[in-house]
Amino acid sequence: MTVDQEDRADALFHALADRTRRDIMRRALAGEHSVSALALKYDMSFAAVQKHVVVLEKAGLITKRRHGREQLASGDVTAVRSVAAMLTELEFLWRDRIARIDELIAMEDEVGNLRSTD
Repeated sequence: MTVDQEDRADALFHALADRTRRDIMRRALAGEHSVSALALKYDMSFAAVQKHVVVLEKAGLITKRRHGREQLASGDVTAVRSVAAMLTELEFLWRDRIARIDELIAMEDEVGNLRSTD
């Protein structure tokens, strides 16, 4: 990965590391919501919810547009897919490592069997 890709991954996973932000994401993916309507769903100040939305927006997970005096937030499915792709890549690396460990164990077993027959 390039430095830019690493920075993007850091921003995405940082944004999704918080339970409230993940919930905001779910709502924003389900449909467009005003930031003020989102704020009503949480037991925190409007400013706190707005900060969460900004983190999601900076990570590219949410886009905002103005409609009159309201800021409307919606989830970016493409960004969510990029997170899924990163996780899939990590899963492949993990599965490859497990497969190599299994091969090493099998080789040890074969060597052990050869020694016991000598």
